[in-house]
Amino acid sequence: MKYGLLASLLILLAGPAVAGEVQIVHARFEHQPGGWMVNTTLRHDDTGWDHYADAWRVVNEKGEVLGTRTLYHPHQDEQPFTRSQRINIPAGTRIVFVEAHSKEDGWSKQRLRVDLAKASGAGYEVR
Repeated sequence: MKYGLLASLLILLAGPAVAGEVQIVHARFEHQPGGWMVNTTLRHDDTGWDHYADAWRVVNEKGEVLGTRTLYHPHQDEQPFTRSQRINIPAGTRIVFVEAHSKEDGWSKQRLRVDLAKASGAGYEVR
């Protein structure tokens, strides 16, 4: 009886499970006529409609948003997952960042730095 009460108390104190921040696993930037096709792979422990990875975006060094990919539903059974978006990146821009967002936690602290003048780097490739 004593252990059952202790177990119940621990479960109540633990609270609901949390999904944590979105992780940016990889990004591929492909230069095409009229812009860049950006394929971004994210990982997030989506728990349903209340907490899931719901967007990623590309920003320049000044933090200006160059384009956003909105994600309209949870991906509980598809982890990690990749989604694409055409992004207009101004000519002469060399460094951009990919940022990810979850419905509950907001923008992740992780930012993937991409050097568009290099073929690849940590977590990205450029074509």
